[in-house]
Amino acid sequence: MFLNIGFKSVTMDDISNEMGISKKTVYQFFRNKSDLVAHSCNTILDTISKDIEEVESWNLNPIEEMFEARKIILRRLKNEKTSPVYQLEKYYPKIYETLRKERFEMMDGCLIDNLRKGIERGYYRADINPVIISRIYHNGVTGLKEKEFYDQHIYPVPYLMNVFLEYHIRAIATPKGIDTLSDILVKDRNKSSMMPPSAIGL
Repeated sequence: MFLNIGFKSVTMDDISNEMGISKKTVYQFFRNKSDLVAHSCNTILDTISKDIEEVESWNLNPIEEMFEARKIILRRLKNEKTSPVYQLEKYYPKIYETLRKERFEMMDGCLIDNLRKGIERGYYRADINPVIISRIYHNGVTGLKEKEFYDQHIYPVPYLMNVFLEYHIRAIATPKGIDTLSDILVKDRNKSSMMPPSAIGL
């Protein structure tokens, strides 16, 4: 409900009604709405972390691993709609800041592991610095949600994530990595178009 409607927009009454329990019962488990928001955010982050660990256990090549992780994150975060994120930042700044740091630490660790694996297996160039590339990637992904730069009605976050991930891989890949990327993109484009209808011709 928070991700679909917004952290500010959803009330405790909405939550109790949706769950079919009294608001008094909700308060038996959570001190207030802020406490519930914090627990909800931590649960989502923990779920994503476990999902990514599962993807890592599949023994995919590093580029396939990145694309699978992206799908999981978008699914868990309801395609990363920007409105709930801005509401969280505006009305629950302490929770937002804690979540932002924890998300960075999780992403940073996973991405550095992916980069090192990619270098060892010949998919990524040996001359890249995994720590620096990880931070560049994180900053780029975060910037995709800036409303003043990207009209979400024209360029929805899933589309931007697709474009940015391809951009990221092309910047660091070896010829072997580029071939693997091309195969993945062909499969993805056969399933569904990566270009939003509203962006065609722009």
